[in-house]
Amino acid sequence: MKEIVDAILAGDTPQEEFAALPIPETYRGAVVRKEDVDIFAGLASRDKDPRRSLHLDDVATPELGPGEALVAVMASSINYNTVWTSIFEPVPTFGFLERYGRLSPLGKRHDLPYHVVGSDLAGVVLRTGPAVHVWSPGDEVVAHCLSVELERPEGHDDTMLDPEQRIWGFETNFGGLAELALVKANQLMPKPAHLSWEEAAAPGLVNSTAYRQLVSHNGANMKQGDVVLIWGASGGLGSYATQMALNGGAIPVCVVSSPQKAEIVHRMGADLIIDRAAEDYRFWKDEHTQDPKEWQRLGKKIRQLTGGEDPDIVFEHPGRETFGASVYVTRRGGTIVTCASTSGFMHSYDNRYLWMNLKKVVGSHFANYREAWEANRLVAKGLVHPTVSRVYPLAETGQAAYDVHRNLHQGKVGVLCLAPQEGLGVRNPAMRERHLTGINRFRGI
Repeated sequence: MKEIVDAILAGDTPQEEFAALPIPETYRGAVVRKEDVDIFAGLASRDKDPRRSLHLDDVATPELGPGEALVAVMASSINYNTVWTSIFEPVPTFGFLERYGRLSPLGKRHDLPYHVVGSDLAGVVLRTGPAVHVWSPGDEVVAHCLSVELERPEGHDDTMLDPEQRIWGFETNFGGLAELALVKANQLMPKPAHLSWEEAAAPGLVNSTAYRQLVSHNGANMKQGDVVLIWGASGGLGSYATQMALNGGAIPVCVVSSPQKAEIVHRMGADLIIDRAAEDYRFWKDEHTQDPKEWQRLGKKIRQLTGGEDPDIVFEHPGRETFGASVYVTRRGGTIVTCASTSGFMHSYDNRYLWMNLKKVVGSHFANYREAWEANRLVAKGLVHPTVSRVYPLAETGQAAYDVHRNLHQGKVGVLCLAPQEGLGVRNPAMRERHLTGINRFRGI
């Protein structure tokens, strides 16, 4: 790997030299092992420890197929899907790999007794397979994490509707928390030149998800002046939604869970902030019963902040814990757009407030290539900044995932893969200087 790293760090290595670099037969990757799927049997989700299940193993470099690229990964980051994989919830991801393996001979490569995880990367293209024309060895890239076959008509209007769409590194193997990664060429996007490797790796999945969920016509189709209630506004997903609302002329109402997180969104430029811990909202009386009076109290607080307006859009991702309240507080004719459900997948709400008030619930899942490209373009132009709270070495991926699982993080948690230290990879220092205030605002949050 040393030759590869040296060529990347040099910053001016010619394309032909990258194409001539030897590809190692093995590389180090963060994996879960099929033999471990029962190690957390009987434990509550909160007590399942990713440090026990995520291992740094030497794995075989996969065969490169048509339309694919092999990327040297300088940095990656932790998403909640890595946490789910590491605690084998809601199901072990080996089932995804087995189904992919039945699709085709190339799919069969993914069905292994180990799963190399990770759905973000920033790195450099080393090799491209047949039928790749846009990308070449030496290109500095970030990855969009939708892996799609596009052999069926359903996906050609919106690739997220393709029957064979998968989240790379979660429903496929050879993900980004590793020294090398295997991606489809239509996952690649240009690395923002003013960012370091770890900063560039952070936005990918969550930034694209927030863009589709909030901005795209496939999501809430946000417009200027919309009041947007954003749950978890300082977190990995909510921080991008907050920036998009502010930049798009909307009015974000940011829900956070501590004074420290309130300060984060205030530094982003948000003025309307609800500290749900300080307000002590208790939306559930017990495991089975919600409290509509608490929904009403939240709605009253929102109207106090907005001058009497209810949210046009609720940006929903906590799921079970908050969904009933979200449906209630949305204005008549408004939209609840939902993904993730990190507090639980089984939602319940009072349907009278949905049907009688003509509200809409829109399901949103990641993003198509165009949406991801537009979200990355916002980052590349310095309009949206990455949120990186802490960066770990690849060997400590388990600890990084543990932090996210236990909500010990603020924004994204980064992972250095081949990059020997933080701060490397900036190719446009002048642009970085212009946007340094915004970048620093979200570093170490």
